[in-house]
Amino acid sequence: MTGMARQSSDREAIEAEIDRVRSLGLDELRTLWRTTLRSSSPPALTKDLIARFICWHIQEQALGGLDPDMAKLLDGLARGDKPGADGRRRLKPGTVLVREYQGERHTVTVVPGGYVWREATYPSLSTIARAITGTAWNGPRFFGLRAGVNRLGELEGEHAGTHVHGADAGRPRGHGGSVSPRRTKVQR
Repeated sequence: MTGMARQSSDREAIEAEIDRVRSLGLDELRTLWRTTLRSSSPPALTKDLIARFICWHIQEQALGGLDPDMAKLLDGLARGDKPGADGRRRLKPGTVLVREYQGERHTVTVVPGGYVWREATYPSLSTIARAITGTAWNGPRFFGLRAGVNRLGELEGEHAGTHVHGADAGRPRGHGGSVSPRRTKVQR
């Protein structure tokens, strides 16, 4: 059997098993849960939720589980984190951040292993912000990628002198924001 035929056959078998699980009654689903997962199903779960969980488990066993990034996101949501609450942006390699600080222009390029500033690679924007200012700064906030309150108590944010060039141009940054005198550019 060729790889394509085997994949099609496997998919059909998974779909058939899911259809079978969805046709079971509540008692049969609880029995299947006990035999499959070796524990009792939570008593508060409805028939639909038990069937969905078992179907998910079947697919996970056949096709693999969640990738690490998705598992991390879901763990955060389970802890009550808001989506995007950590303010992380997925900056693509090649993106250039330009920040003017105390009259000096600082250019940072996003690379797969971190960020390049002054011909050295750093693991985080915070490390670079600390090197530039001599104080502990949140790197994404320093480079205008996250809203916050600056030392003067002014709201920093999307329009805080931040400019985006390239693939990230025109994308909202996920927060409002007032104009701050800071100057940061993001170029692609």
